[in-house]
Amino acid sequence: MTPIQLRMARAGLGWGVRELAAEAGVTANTVTRIEKGGDAKQSTLQAIQRALEAAGVQFVSDESGRGLGVQIKIQEGDK
Repeated sequence: MTPIQLRMARAGLGWGVRELAAEAGVTANTVTRIEKGGDAKQSTLQAIQRALEAAGVQFVSDESGRGLGVQIKIQEGDK
């Protein structure tokens, strides 16, 4: 998960920094710092990624040569 993927995922879910922080059990300052390319513990990055994936985010790698990205699964009730 790159900083841009993090921002894209959060925007795709319509979550603010505070909402993601609460879901991941980290501080809002930590989320902001990571989005700006700052360092974080691996466990913190994993917690954020798990929270986003639980909300329906799928991270897209660059294996296809088409670039990094995210996909958002539509949750029941969001249709």
